[in-house]
Amino acid sequence: ARPAPDTLRRARFDRPQASSHCWRLLCSLLKQVHGGKWTEPDAIDIQIRFVKSVLWYHGYGRPELYRLPSDGSAGSRELLLAFSWLLHRISLLEQLLARNRVRTGDETSVCTCEDDLTNSQKGRTEIAPEYSLEDKVDVRYLQWLHGRLRFQWRSLHALHQEQSKLLHKIHLFTSGSHMDKILGHFSVTETELIRQPENYKQLLQFLESETMQLEAFLEWKQLEQVYWHWMVKTREEELQKEEFCAAARKTQEAVELKLLDLTYHCAPKKPKMHGSCRLVFRSKHSASKTGFGRSVSKEPISTVSATEVIRELQMRKASLERELKQLQEECRQRMDEIAEGLDGVICISP
Repeated sequence: ARPAPDTLRRARFDRPQASSHCWRLLCSLLKQVHGGKWTEPDAIDIQIRFVKSVLWYHGYGRPELYRLPSDGSAGSRELLLAFSWLLHRISLLEQLLARNRVRTGDETSVCTCEDDLTNSQKGRTEIAPEYSLEDKVDVRYLQWLHGRLRFQWRSLHALHQEQSKLLHKIHLFTSGSHMDKILGHFSVTETELIRQPENYKQLLQFLESETMQLEAFLEWKQLEQVYWHWMVKTREEELQKEEFCAAARKTQEAVELKLLDLTYHCAPKKPKMHGSCRLVFRSKHSASKTGFGRSVSKEPISTVSATEVIRELQMRKASLERELKQLQEECRQRMDEIAEGLDGVICISP
């Protein structure tokens, strides 16, 4: 259910009645961002654990939030601050629009960007040891989880391969049938509409729903400055209750992290591919390369060959494998140093 219109106003004054609604709101939004569904678990503690883990993953650094009780009885103002942080930090609304976008073409995600793990973890290394969300567990359990994850990853990879084969058949058999000569073939959605034309009503409903979301987003952009001005006043009220030294320390940490972000983002980088692209099939006899189209238009479009993407990813894979071997060797050396100080203990590599 949608939260009441005055939920944010109650959260500003830290009313306990708004806490559970704020937890459910954050849980439902973050579930969608991370590929989940609208359904939410019944237990409030499960929702709270999920929200805390996702916020920690994204680098949210206020320890007050991680101290909130697991029954959802308090902390509505802290949740309001976290919600505002998500709006700014990860572009929450934009991600929701991208997730809920109606896709009439066959698309795939292309990303050759390098993960900035060192820079992204700077903001949460300070809170990780003290405010860890999980208790200490046996290393054998972690090994079992790792093996299970690898098995599921291989299963997912096999499903993607099967999906690619089926997409290739559809694109090949419908080649030359599309009125747009740049595409030349039908997508899965278009093929399904040809087979069952009555399904266009459902597609029309999806498009109308997306239009309503876009209109709501445009309305939000017009009022966004009012919201942030309102949040500044809320933050000023919160700072009055905190010690000046703690506020100064957090401000200094935020400035240092911002400088690190600026240093990273201002550094010259090789252009990388990132985002969703429409799959466009090209036969071997076609003048164009097999690749991904970024738009559907009569105008010339920017395309990238699948061969180029594969070559780029293979180079990235080789680089990561070299880095992994180096880290493994460093860990072995460190373990040998530790083992030398243990009398009567024999260490056997797994």
